[in-house]
Amino acid sequence: MYLKTIIQGRLEFGSEKSYEKVTKMFLQRVETYYKTDVLFKFEDIFKEDELILEIPRYVNQVTEKAFKVTTGILAYCAQFAVAGSVRAWLIKEGEVVGFETLEPASDKAAVQSFVKGRKLVKVKGKEEEAIDALSKAIEKYDRHAQAYERRAKVNFLMKNYHDALRDYNKCILLDSSIPTAYYGKAKIHIMRGELDEAIESLEEAIKKSIALQTLYWKSRKLKADCHIEKREWTKAAFDLKLFTARKFSKDDPNNYWMRKALYQYGTVLMELNENVEAIAAFDKAYSTPGENDGLDEAEILTCRGQAKHKAGKTGHIKDIKEAAEMGSKRAKALLKTIQKK
Repeated sequence: MYLKTIIQGRLEFGSEKSYEKVTKMFLQRVETYYKTDVLFKFEDIFKEDELILEIPRYVNQVTEKAFKVTTGILAYCAQFAVAGSVRAWLIKEGEVVGFETLEPASDKAAVQSFVKGRKLVKVKGKEEEAIDALSKAIEKYDRHAQAYERRAKVNFLMKNYHDALRDYNKCILLDSSIPTAYYGKAKIHIMRGELDEAIESLEEAIKKSIALQTLYWKSRKLKADCHIEKREWTKAAFDLKLFTARKFSKDDPNNYWMRKALYQYGTVLMELNENVEAIAAFDKAYSTPGENDGLDEAEILTCRGQAKHKAGKTGHIKDIKEAAEMGSKRAKALLKTIQKK
């Protein structure tokens, strides 16, 4: 049986000695054990001039055996690396049935400092320790793009936005394939009111990630927010249509934004005078659970009532009246206007 696989990423070996060791091992193992089961040819993924292994993005139909053999040999290669990461997905009928993150886990100082710093990023109150560990990783290997990206994240959390932007830019300069760097950079641009620059960064985050990743959809949603702010309704509708049509797993944080995204999609469709479609979006928003997303049912009902009114559908007064009874001042004002007519 053939299944879809997506593999992408890069590993940096940092020295000619490590590069020679890993390439020798790779060639020996392929020739001795695996032969045709490895998905990649040596010359397609190893780059001697940069001392790296790089897979920009590989998408194909493969056997489960080939997937396991390939990820196994890549995992072995990762232990010679000083930095980097390769991710591999195995997909059956749209469902992920296999996933591997292949990263260095050796006792090299740069590796250990990075692993320590990355763990500390997630611990509240340990920000200074995280920066110290990540800075040590960079001192040991100054091309450690992931360490720059994680240090940028900590600086952002500490509101050191200048330092965060510097580190995100350094990360991208070293490795332009890391989508989280573009997403983090976009958030800084948004805070500065630089929406064009934010959209540009989010477009890169989308290009560098895949639809199986949470970040891909976070980037789509945030990009839609920027387009709404710029009153670019058609572009916002495009991103929101994709986001609201997606079925997220129960533990995906994007579920938190689904009700608001549906509501936004409805308001954007109204701006485009697509009122029937807007009603459908508000229907879904009204029936979608939501908490602490800045919305209440009264606002959704008010907008649905407006969409029905514009579309010439019945039930608009009922929606607005119900919203008014919930305490919506805007609905009360709209109700008075409609009743006067």
